[in-house]
Amino acid sequence: MKPGGKLREFIRKRKWKIKIKNWMLILLLVALLAVDATLLRYDHIHMTELRDAVLNADVELGAAENEEQAVESEAELAEALTNLKEFVFSNIVINIVDDNGEQKITFGTGPFYLEHQYIRAANKALREAEARLTGDGNPNGNIYGQAGEVCKAAAIENGWNWDSAGYINCMLDEIAKYPSAGEIQDKIIAALPSTELYRRNYASPVWAPTLTGFLLLITLVVAIVIIVRIIIWIVLRLALIFV
Repeated sequence: MKPGGKLREFIRKRKWKIKIKNWMLILLLVALLAVDATLLRYDHIHMTELRDAVLNADVELGAAENEEQAVESEAELAEALTNLKEFVFSNIVINIVDDNGEQKITFGTGPFYLEHQYIRAANKALREAEARLTGDGNPNGNIYGQAGEVCKAAAIENGWNWDSAGYINCMLDEIAKYPSAGEIQDKIIAALPSTELYRRNYASPVWAPTLTGFLLLITLVVAIVIIVRIIIWIVLRLALIFV
């Protein structure tokens, strides 16, 4: 016999089979689930960091002391929003949000508001409304001026910024006290931007072609194999009993 022939003959006679037991698959499934949970948690944490960056940029916009700082803050806010959208739209982000006191699981950021950007836009609209309503020959100009004096004093007392929500609400409340202020208030309210324009809620895909996505697919396949094998085992057991 040629060298190595005995070894080849031994291998040929042996029935080499790799038999995967159900307990092996279950252990693999548990390991995959642990890895999946870790990756999903990482994606959620990274989304939270990006969303916090957006909210911090919004706060910096509200704290801008001049137009130059406001322009820079607007650019930073736009960049932060872009980074958040790109990540959420291309990854699986599972999040728990509060919906009227009820905790719900959702895919994405959940709703959040750009409060300071809204306040800045609302204050700009308020100033433009003031300019129109206090023009020459406008009998309502004094009403607006008196409301402004009251709210400026209230702003100093309460520590409000001139572009804060407290100041805007104070102006609307003071104007509403005058009998002839209905038309003025309607015009101001119409000039204010809708809060929905500053509400964000980015949804992520249920599945994405990422490491997390592919591992979730593998986990699903392993789970299906285990379920099928269990069903087959049950069917064979029943067949042995009744046949």
